[in-house]
Amino acid sequence: MTGSQDEQDFFLVEICLRLCHFVRTRRKGVSVRPTRESDGKTSSSWHLRAWGVILVNLATLAWSTNAILGRWLREDIGPLTITSFRFTVATAFFCILLRGRPPEEQRLGKDRWWIIAMGLCGVVLFSPLLYLGLRYSTAVNSSLIQGFSPLITALIAGWVIQEPVTRRQMTGAAVAFIGVVGLISGGSLAFLLRLQFNAGDLILLGAAVIWALYSVLGRRVMRGRSAVSATAFSTLFGLPIVVAGAILEMVYFPPNLRIGTIAAIVHICIVPTILGFWCWNKAVQSLGASGAMVFYNTLPLYGVLLGAILLNEPVGPPQIFSGGLIIAGGLMGTLGGWRR
Repeated sequence: MTGSQDEQDFFLVEICLRLCHFVRTRRKGVSVRPTRESDGKTSSSWHLRAWGVILVNLATLAWSTNAILGRWLREDIGPLTITSFRFTVATAFFCILLRGRPPEEQRLGKDRWWIIAMGLCGVVLFSPLLYLGLRYSTAVNSSLIQGFSPLITALIAGWVIQEPVTRRQMTGAAVAFIGVVGLISGGSLAFLLRLQFNAGDLILLGAAVIWALYSVLGRRVMRGRSAVSATAFSTLFGLPIVVAGAILEMVYFPPNLRIGTIAAIVHICIVPTILGFWCWNKAVQSLGASGAMVFYNTLPLYGVLLGAILLNEPVGPPQIFSGGLIIAGGLMGTLGGWRR
């Protein structure tokens, strides 16, 4: 109902402006024909944001499997080793795609330092910290910490690239976070009061800040190049550091490459890494860093849905209501704020 009312108000204002313009031009004896140029731009902007919402949800759906498998692999492979596997495959894939892009996107420009910072945040720091934190934290605590990410991103976006954050986006992020709390607690206050935090949670909080910074840097870089180019160069710059760390890690923590471990690594390389990173960066390009991060809270929601589908875990009214809050908060912060 809010979106419909906003749309009606917008058209009423537009009609009033056109009538005023018509009266002024008629006084000057000028013929006026209505134009739909602004309508076309409005429609194009709305469709661009709708496509961004679809992409960001594909990314978080892909990453929800990464969190599950990351905890499952914690006894078989180290965080740097699995990160090096992920981004070796991802870098090769995106560099192949980059060959088909325009020549100006195949070389670095004045944005080289922004791209290097992207690689350091998204590849060198975020993924190892995520897997390290998952070794010690719990799925519940991890979901709670992820719920703060949209608010962190909004603050960093305003500070680093002066990206405006609307009150609607902040409200949407807050509504979605309430949905995360309700989702993981089942609506039980006693459950939340019994929560305990550990060193792994601090590591995950650091990872959330790093990911927020990566998203903001990506928004800045993709003002002048495609998501494929930004992702290819950023992973290429971060990969050598991660591989060097993985070689050292394997000396003290050799990976247990059984069939199940290999299958999980292949999935992580393709779905959360290649698909997830491409969808996310395209979404950031369409929605902005703050707009995309509002939907980051769908990670625990998809985790619950996958648990219900794959593991027959129960889903009751509290989960359904909380999931609705997460989706509503995301839509409020993105599609609801398409007109500035």
